[in-house]
Amino acid sequence: MSRSWTAAVAGAVVLAASPAHADALQSLREFSTDVRSARAAFTQTVTSPDGKRTKTSAGEFEFARPDRFRFAYTRPFEQLIVGDGQKVWIFDPDLNQASSRRMSHAVGATPAALLAGASLEKDFDLSALPDRDGLSWVQALPKSKEGTFQSISIGFRGSQLAAIDLVDNFGQRSSLRFDAVEVNASVDPARFHFVPPPGAEVLEQ
Repeated sequence: MSRSWTAAVAGAVVLAASPAHADALQSLREFSTDVRSARAAFTQTVTSPDGKRTKTSAGEFEFARPDRFRFAYTRPFEQLIVGDGQKVWIFDPDLNQASSRRMSHAVGATPAALLAGASLEKDFDLSALPDRDGLSWVQALPKSKEGTFQSISIGFRGSQLAAIDLVDNFGQRSSLRFDAVEVNASVDPARFHFVPPPGAEVLEQ
């Protein structure tokens, strides 16, 4: 169940850069204040600390502020991660197993907090990064030393969210690329409500 958790729940900004970098910082600020909900398709690539092994997965992502999000992995394995504002649920259909933990313990300085949370600057120190891969980038360093991630980088194509890159405390790298991003989408609140299916093993953390 850990194969998706690292990048999923795992995402303001301090400005002292060129105009291109200022645009990326401004894009993140506007994303955090103006975008109340969104949905997108994503592809995730996880690379081992030695760079020799990679795993790729894909699915759909939705969020509604504050603190509601849904990662639905569809390949190569199905897995569902749902934040309902109080708890974060992870469901693995192959194992018919669900686990949950309190939102305050599960999210913190993670990409989910960065995207779906109410405040950027509470949990992150931010700075501009050089442009790469045709995107403008902002780095978010978690203020807490007890978090899961060393760093989170957010990439924008113009004002549109396009990518998130992460490095965890073990040096594993995760890269999320977003397509078909729809901001301020009409998202059914039921999408952020999870009930374990009958017979599922439920683990409370």
